Amino acid sequence: MTSTVYAPHDHHTCITAALANAKTLCESRGARLTPVRRRVLELVWQNHKPTGAYELLPQLAQDGFNSAPPTVYRALDFLLELGLIHRISSLNAFIGCAHPGQEHTTGFFICRLCGNALELSPERMQDVNTRLAEELGIVIEEQTIELSGLCPSCQLAATTAKEDIA
Repeated sequence: MTSTVYAPHDHHTCITAALANAKTLCESRGARLTPVRRRVLELVWQNHKPTGAYELLPQLAQDGFNSAPPTVYRALDFLLELGLIHRISSLNAFIGCAHPGQEHTTGFFICRLCGNALELSPERMQDVNTRLAEELGIVIEEQTIELSGLCPSCQLAATTAKEDIA
């Protein structure tokens, strides 16, 4: 899923895989993927842009669900606890997890123009943490790594725009 965030792809496959993973994970842990939890997960996965809790309220109301903030936050907390989504602190928003159900080190790259977010490879994130811990003699207990810049498509668009101006 993450390798296609910045490349053209059939996003329906991302949503389908996320829902299938959620169903399997809930069954294996004896948890219930209620209709509202399922819908919140679908909405978070509607694209690769981080989504705020309050952005979900109108869509839930339109779909006939209770759209009170506590309902949304309870669903988000459930999805976070199961590792189906991540919270991007700097944006106070949520993004689907590309490695659901696995305890892993997370980091994100967020394009400042298109807004798409890419979950960075857990292996690479762990390598960085291990190296830093060894070099500095520290124990990392918590981390938030959020990189921002331009994705390949936005870099190309920016370069093309500069060439058109010149």
